[in-house]
Amino acid sequence: MIDSALWISSLTAGTAVLASWVTSSGTSRAAQIQASATERIQRTAEVRDARKSAYVSLIGQAHRMAELYWTVSDTLASGLPRGEQLPALKEVRTSLREEYGKLRHSIWVIYLEGPDEVAAAAEELRLATRPPYRALEQIITGGLGAGATFEECYDPFWNSVLSFVAAARSAVHEL
Repeated sequence: MIDSALWISSLTAGTAVLASWVTSSGTSRAAQIQASATERIQRTAEVRDARKSAYVSLIGQAHRMAELYWTVSDTLASGLPRGEQLPALKEVRTSLREEYGKLRHSIWVIYLEGPDEVAAAAEELRLATRPPYRALEQIITGGLGAGATFEECYDPFWNSVLSFVAAARSAVHEL
């Protein structure tokens, strides 16, 4: 009878140890899964926030450049003599150079943050700033028809802004 009691108590103790180990292992695995899921959620939120910030920065820069383009259009439409327009146009050119540097910085951040489709749209936006700037240079140097050329450059620039916004929106909502 002592042997049976010893056997039963050993079996009961072994079962308790095994049950405790299984429970502990399951709890540990569940905690790892939960921690991993939380980490993925946090990382996704961080990526979304970083991308959104980079995209908003570029959109803001594009708007500042558009405002400068509008200033050129307003100056050309003012009816002032060319001699009175030149200082304002040169000032806009200087401001465009400064804003372009900021735009370029925003684009580099977008290259880093991605995705590739948005980076490509940002690059198209950057390239769309060249024709208006070149036309402004021609206006300042007295190129014939440069004012009309400048006006024709605005829509392609703005369309590149809209394309970037669409790409950025898709990227933010895919996360």
